[in-house]
Amino acid sequence: MSSVVETVTDLVTPILQDHDFYLYDLEFVKEGKSWYLRVYIDKDGGITLEDCALVSDELSEALDNVEPDPIPQAYFLEVSSPGAERPLKKEEDYQRAIDHYIHISLYQQINGQKVYEGTLTQLSNKEITLDYLDKTRHQQITIDRQKIAQARLAIKF
Repeated sequence: MSSVVETVTDLVTPILQDHDFYLYDLEFVKEGKSWYLRVYIDKDGGITLEDCALVSDELSEALDNVEPDPIPQAYFLEVSSPGAERPLKKEEDYQRAIDHYIHISLYQQINGQKVYEGTLTQLSNKEITLDYLDKTRHQQITIDRQKIAQARLAIKF
């Protein structure tokens, strides 16, 4: 499966670069009896349905022209946005999230809380700094990145 992901990554990268998009994530998974090749793409300002259709068409054509076929079994190709509340997985995801509202879940409590939501204001290899509301007052907290169980973009209500 990793060779499929590597091959498809190599095929889709120039397609995305031609359109000023970037690859957020790619997975090749079996669910039930069916295989799915999922390509998550994004760009500054967000991805549209037309962008997804364009990449799907170009990637499908590129996959059809590779010999030998990198995916010999039947599969469904899905090209989509990673979503508004996408997880922050890679360093680039954290970099793009600076000055954005995020949700952080921790392995253990800090100041009596395991969950924080706020604006990511600073980022280093070891720590992140969030500006968050504690009732009606803005507070800042610096969190060791090793204490973060999960991080994702969040929608502020």
